[in-house]
Amino acid sequence: MLKFTGVDYFNIDTLLTEEELLVRNTVREFVDDHVIPIIEKHNRAGTFPVDLVSKMAELGLFGATLPQEYGCAGMNNVAYGLVMQELERGDSGVRSFASVQSALVMYPIYAFGSTEQKNRWLPLLARGEKIGCFGLTEPDFGSNPGGMITRATAASDGYILNGAKMWITNGTIADVAVVWAKLDGVVHGFLVEKGAKGFSAPEMKGKHSLRASITSELILQDVHVPKDAILPGGDGLRLPLSCLSQARYGIAWGATGAAMGCYETALNYAKTRIQFDKPIASFQLTQAKLVNMITEITKAQLLSLQLGRLKDSGKVRFQQISFAKRNNVFHALEIAREARSILGANGILDEYPVMRHAANLESVITYEGTHEMHTLIVGEDITGVAAFV
Repeated sequence: MLKFTGVDYFNIDTLLTEEELLVRNTVREFVDDHVIPIIEKHNRAGTFPVDLVSKMAELGLFGATLPQEYGCAGMNNVAYGLVMQELERGDSGVRSFASVQSALVMYPIYAFGSTEQKNRWLPLLARGEKIGCFGLTEPDFGSNPGGMITRATAASDGYILNGAKMWITNGTIADVAVVWAKLDGVVHGFLVEKGAKGFSAPEMKGKHSLRASITSELILQDVHVPKDAILPGGDGLRLPLSCLSQARYGIAWGATGAAMGCYETALNYAKTRIQFDKPIASFQLTQAKLVNMITEITKAQLLSLQLGRLKDSGKVRFQQISFAKRNNVFHALEIAREARSILGANGILDEYPVMRHAANLESVITYEGTHEMHTLIVGEDITGVAAFV
């Protein structure tokens, strides 16, 4: 198998620092050596490669932007984005695991948790000794999280949770779930530990997408949690939405990695596939497809890089994150489909990663805010008029 050398038509590497390049190259090598050789097997079987967790932890990929005092790497946001890019070049499910662990579990504990919660959970999660999940989406409330029906009621010694969550990455294997519920009509976050009476997380089966990822339901039936299980650092829907912004940021980078993997596969195939006594790369229509791919990848790379610089300077707005997630995932999916067409019938074989990426991206374009919802978020931002309320 050829090592991935990168896709960099506009010399974007020259805009990265030495540390950012080191992080990117380290994770790139990790994906080539440990993810790509085994991922098709797991995709076929519908299993998550759990052996990768400890390896990713050793590289400092969980909670990578959080402070070193909690055992985290303290990376900047551009370096973190490059991590997500390379992981998703391997598989969206692998990136999803790291993204949930980092942006949807460790981030809310760091941002809204108590000192005791941070000191207890963040080092364990960073080392991969504990796994987390994020419970916001419900069976009847996806794009409208404010309509959630999961409820918390106060008890003398804590809280009682009732409700259900759906489409939860890592749920079945998670040691702790960040569950969002309404307490007296206001959204709060609660840390629900595995084994709590009345709490279960059955795995969802039958997926055609994200097959190398664990997707679960969370069922809460009179689940008692102690008083110190609530995240004390605020309330309201803005808390889980701020977590989603962290995750969407990583997705914008990650989808570009999937697109890069598809482009590289299609380019190499086109150079070696002979039809009518010459490689199909010599045909005008094939070249047009490849040019479209490299164009959109380059635009996505530059968009993500500027987004990361804005985030590192504290100037990013959530609408800009929505813009990037919307653009990059949409074009990554188009690139995957175009790559499949270049490979022809071979494009449906798992000898090549293209159909797997295409199927995965069908989920990525929906989760963490659908393409349509991000369209309306940006639409409201530029017009001043909300079209979804």
